[in-house]
Amino acid sequence: MSSFMTGAQLSALYDQENLWAEDDDFFLAFVNERPNSRVLDLGCGTGRISLAVAAAGHRVVGIDPNPHSLAAARGKHGAEGVTWIDGTSAQIPEAAVFDVAVMTAHVAQAINDDGDWSRTLADVNDALLPGGRLVFDSRDPAARVWEHWTPAKTQSRHTLPDGCIVEAWVDSSPETDGLVAIAEHRLVDGSAEEPETSVLAFRTEEQLRKDLNLAGFTVDRIYGGWHGEDVGRGQGELIVIAHKPN
Repeated sequence: MSSFMTGAQLSALYDQENLWAEDDDFFLAFVNERPNSRVLDLGCGTGRISLAVAAAGHRVVGIDPNPHSLAAARGKHGAEGVTWIDGTSAQIPEAAVFDVAVMTAHVAQAINDDGDWSRTLADVNDALLPGGRLVFDSRDPAARVWEHWTPAKTQSRHTLPDGCIVEAWVDSSPETDGLVAIAEHRLVDGSAEEPETSVLAFRTEEQLRKDLNLAGFTVDRIYGGWHGEDVGRGQGELIVIAHKPN
């Protein structure tokens, strides 16, 4: 995809569109249940959770396949407290072991190929110590959130640190076989960018449980919201907590 926006601008836009929220509170509190943990943040993006977890006294490895996101993360306050790696679960260091792994901001859905998803879970399982925990979020397909991803409901306007003004909105396709294609549109200082397209996987609770079991995990709990609600009674989430058996 060609784009007029630079990688730094896209990362800055992401940070403005994704401010600290109750999901971040949940993940940070989860990690903090066990002090001085070794933490893997897979799909760390621009480093919001990685940096907060490191500031709380944990040892953190943040991995992401987007070099521009990692460049933004490395430039933030406290970045020296995190080990940043460009890649996917395949780049988890062989000698590294972790007490907890997190995948935040619905990054699990961006891994839309079933084979890649299975390999990701297997890689994370291999990297965890026995008893190590995995937590991630995925939108519940029963909530049909994609029906709200329309230009009218997603319109926003942002001024980036360099003064660039960006108007943004999203639209999506109907769900097909558990996949939803989305297009992110942007006007940059009044000029239209080529839409950025991606595909998200909407896996059911049953499918997630099956995938985790096949990867060697035991599922402890799946919540429907950030305050411990049951599935179907929260914010349309599937918040998965699992562990690697001893």
